[in-house]
Amino acid sequence: MIFRELRPGITVAGEKIPAFFSDVLSPQNKYIYLIAGVHGDEVEGVYVLQQLFEKIKNSSEIELPMIVIPILNIDGYRANTRGNARKVDLNRNYPSDQWTATYTQETHYPGTAPLSEPENQFLINLFAKFPPGFILSLHSWKPMLNYNGNCLDVAEFLQKYNSYEVVGEFTDHPTPGSLGELAPTKYNASVLTFECPLLSQGKTLAEIWAENEKGLYDLFKSALIKSKIT
Repeated sequence: MIFRELRPGITVAGEKIPAFFSDVLSPQNKYIYLIAGVHGDEVEGVYVLQQLFEKIKNSSEIELPMIVIPILNIDGYRANTRGNARKVDLNRNYPSDQWTATYTQETHYPGTAPLSEPENQFLINLFAKFPPGFILSLHSWKPMLNYNGNCLDVAEFLQKYNSYEVVGEFTDHPTPGSLGELAPTKYNASVLTFECPLLSQGKTLAEIWAENEKGLYDLFKSALIKSKIT
């Protein structure tokens, strides 16, 4: 599948945020988003998306309207920090109805106001131009498929391959201002937060990719994923 580079976003530190769109028309004006590196220290999710993106680019079996952001938080990725250059947790900074300035952990600092950070402003501007229908957001924490909106079926599809836990709304880990809270209500787009295992849990990057390669590739060949944008 052919991808073209979009005009990049700009981080707090002035670095470019690369983003790509597939050369596939969307009859319903809905796009599939692949995003990693929202938290800069989550290298496992970044690696999986890098490998998946290469596989999709080299595939003749996948034709989908897609937007790919390999690393949203470039500054945090280079500094190996969860937050961006202003120490803001980008996944607590979206303008969801639940956004709050209150936080209990320094690493969950939501910023001075919702959508205060240029990285998230860039993403929201992309949403305006390329409306999302389904968002796959790759993170790293513990093996988990956390679904928001109408994508339980996608989580269960992937679980058959990787045996990760499927989780809906968190009861003991609130995420105000997260993409998972924002997109279903503001954009009618479902979000699957794909939590990869951490390297500290004993697997290599190659092993994490290996246990997910077939499931992710089969998903993007499937009628199921197409149903999320029609």
